[in-house]
Amino acid sequence: MTPRWKMGFEIELMAPPGRSRLELAERVARRGGGAVRRFFHPQSEPSAVKGLATFENLTPGFEALDAGGQPLGRFVDDVTLQEGLTKSAAPRPGWYRVVADDARLLRLVMRHCDAEAPLAETMAKLAGLFGTAIEPHASGMVRVSDDRGVSVAIGAPLPGERERPCEIVTPPLEADHEAALESLLCEARALGFTAPAEGATHIHFDAARLTCAPAIANRVSALGLHGAALKRLVKTNPRCTRLGHWPEGLNALVNATHFAALPWEKAREGLASVGLKKFCDFNLLNIAAASPSKHTFEVRILPVYLEARPAIAAALLFEAILEWCVRPGLRAAPERLDAWIDELDLPDDIRAGWRAGAIAPEGSA
Repeated sequence: MTPRWKMGFEIELMAPPGRSRLELAERVARRGGGAVRRFFHPQSEPSAVKGLATFENLTPGFEALDAGGQPLGRFVDDVTLQEGLTKSAAPRPGWYRVVADDARLLRLVMRHCDAEAPLAETMAKLAGLFGTAIEPHASGMVRVSDDRGVSVAIGAPLPGERERPCEIVTPPLEADHEAALESLLCEARALGFTAPAEGATHIHFDAARLTCAPAIANRVSALGLHGAALKRLVKTNPRCTRLGHWPEGLNALVNATHFAALPWEKAREGLASVGLKKFCDFNLLNIAAASPSKHTFEVRILPVYLEARPAIAAALLFEAILEWCVRPGLRAAPERLDAWIDELDLPDDIRAGWRAGAIAPEGSA
């Protein structure tokens, strides 16, 4: 039961009270004979400020390295994980976030500041880039403004048990996927990590074989037809907050008679023009943007897995779907999901499990 596709997993977990994602990173690194590297993890969160859709954040992330300095996994925050946290809890010493209204400013922090440094030192380094000094506040907050007094960024102690949310991010895996994933999850289970109320698993499939117009058209058509049924099949968590449909313009684009004949760069430009977003059921944005750091197709509808085997079964299902999509030429998926599963290249035991779920009455276990 081994996937053939290069892929990476993101599994959202919650540490028990009193523990943190750092402890999980340390345990994984210790098992690998290595060390932990702290880094700035960028993410966005909704803003309550009128006229500003999101705030950009940097929060503490931790990368576990093996004895040779190779990555074993990253352990980061996810702002969508909120339920069960004591928001009035005191910040952990040394844990802080940096907030700005422009992600480009935070990329300066990531490039020029030391994630291991104390908050005041980090913010002073940023202020130095603008020729100013930090503006500390009695609350522990530190502001940086430019030479005209315009706010650049604010640093503040990380509030309300934000050390507990933990998204495990694997390196891209090319072999032994199950063993690599289980080595991370077994350490999480040993520390008492659980599935968050809002949690999900995401799988990033390497997009190298997906960069042709017919493969995109096949994927949009088939997943558009069976997307809702696939969510029922894999038991998508209804509490997930960052799912949704593709923009309407995508169907019009790929259904145009000339689209499948386009060279890839023209097809990609078309994809980039229809308003794709990251936060949807199946993320095409990284392909459309030709992202050099994450050139992937992302499946976002999977529930949290605390063991590797069901995660690998899900990976095999979507790997087989992608294999179906990249076969030469255009094709239409069968109207019934179970019939489509019969067409997919799956191990017999995996096919039987998914097919049984596809034909089960809606709402059954």
